[in-house]
Amino acid sequence: MTQARTIPIASVAQRDPAVPAPERVRAYHERTKHRLDGYARGPETIDWSSPPDPFRHYEGCSRVLLPLSADGLTVHFDELGHVPPAAPTLAAIGALLELSFALAAWKEAGPDRWSLRCAPSSGNLHPTETYLVARGIDGLADGVWHYLPREHALEQRAQFQPAHEGAPLLQLGLTSIHWREAWKYGERAFRYCQLDMGHALGTLRYAAACLGWTAKLNETLSSESVASRVGVDREQDFKGVEHEDAEGLVDIGFGSYSGDAREAAEPAFIEWIGSATRVDRWPMYKWPVIDDVASATQRPPLARQPDTDAGGQRSLPAPAGVPAAALIRNRRSAQQFDRKHSMSAAQLWPMLDALVSPASVPLDVWGPHARVHPVLFVHRVDGLEPGVYALPRSSLAHALLRMGLDEKFAWTRVEGAPEHLPLYRLNDVAVQFIARRLSCGQAIAGDCCVAMAFVAEYDDTLDEAPWRYRELHWEAGLLGQVLYLEAEAVGLRGTGIGCFFDDAVHEALGITGTRLQTVYHFSLGLPMVDARIRSEAPYAHRDAAANPQERSET
Repeated sequence: MTQARTIPIASVAQRDPAVPAPERVRAYHERTKHRLDGYARGPETIDWSSPPDPFRHYEGCSRVLLPLSADGLTVHFDELGHVPPAAPTLAAIGALLELSFALAAWKEAGPDRWSLRCAPSSGNLHPTETYLVARGIDGLADGVWHYLPREHALEQRAQFQPAHEGAPLLQLGLTSIHWREAWKYGERAFRYCQLDMGHALGTLRYAAACLGWTAKLNETLSSESVASRVGVDREQDFKGVEHEDAEGLVDIGFGSYSGDAREAAEPAFIEWIGSATRVDRWPMYKWPVIDDVASATQRPPLARQPDTDAGGQRSLPAPAGVPAAALIRNRRSAQQFDRKHSMSAAQLWPMLDALVSPASVPLDVWGPHARVHPVLFVHRVDGLEPGVYALPRSSLAHALLRMGLDEKFAWTRVEGAPEHLPLYRLNDVAVQFIARRLSCGQAIAGDCCVAMAFVAEYDDTLDEAPWRYRELHWEAGLLGQVLYLEAEAVGLRGTGIGCFFDDAVHEALGITGTRLQTVYHFSLGLPMVDARIRSEAPYAHRDAAANPQERSET
């Protein structure tokens, strides 16, 4: 795909930090829109032979190899949210990470070999790093640990003293290495890192539910506090290497085994260990606007944590009898869809229900928030006419979308849809070509059964706080993660789409001004599998190291 001309390192000037943060965020969003006459600024050339290292580690740290224990979980997908809690042991934490941020498979095609992970990522570049703050966990020393997905291991970054007494405590800190996305996508990469964060939150919540645990984003901590807690604010540990931007801290609840993660104060003494490795030794570009928007969207400390119910019931149950662990590890992004296949409305209804059930897994990972709303481009769904549909996720959003979208849209309730689903048909025009064109000409948006544009309440959200710009993307990514697993559960597949012509989408939907903005696209359909690509079990290399005579393949 041809990219718009990009300014090299030497001629890029840093944005003025004296400009108020909300204006800087809005300027970034406008600047990084793809347009029909040119894409957002990206690299003029890419060295495909030398991508950023997807596996950072810290030199000088001791390691603990985690057990591969997810196969021992017998939970089904429709049981998530109603599973008795497992004891917080090293094996259980191994399963938590195995089903969230671990490798899902290795792939080979000709001379190329690459890994896939349970958490999806734009371009399979994986900017998200994972840290554990652990106290009182059976089999794991108190301290801060960095997760190594390639080895499925933990390396100790800090030791706590004195040892923790009382109920066990576990927090997962998530950070982003912006360069991993910017290497390929340039200035728009900050958006993709935030979408990946939303997918990460969803993946983590699903994994915790498999163990009967809760996972809740701590919305009271500032970005600075998160950075301090996981050690990514330590400049001496990141000399000459890419820094990490603190995204958020997730409190893990163990049911009857739990204390209150929010009561955790900093330990009396911390000894930090190790220095970060470099991700890319020969970066060709710099993108100062990413640093600027990251600075403008730092979260301040907040007074209270929103209350939500954990593990609430969905109105429509998830498909029964589907093993949750296998489903999570088998999730893939479809590369190509069968353009003749039609999905059924009976398959679509539970997917949409999962998007509007805020007290159920995984939407209960934070919030409640409903600021992002799917607009559906229906191509082939038995029982639904082709056309454009809207699914406002709150009553307020219904009014906002009716005012903000094309005044000619019909807003007709869909006959045959479950009564509780707020699904409206806007028009009955065939939209395959339109959906494909709007998603940067990508066939997956036209060949799928349903494509979606996630439309965000943009102005009102940014007027509230500039750092909520991140959250709009987190919410969109979280909804995408729901669709990934819901599709897999019925034998279909999804694909997140970050490349779309922003204002062309707005024009097609009749959106004027910036009260509404599209932040993510998604597609659902029957995948076409490329038989030439070989697959290997995710930790065959670990098995082979233990047993050199054996090599596991799938």
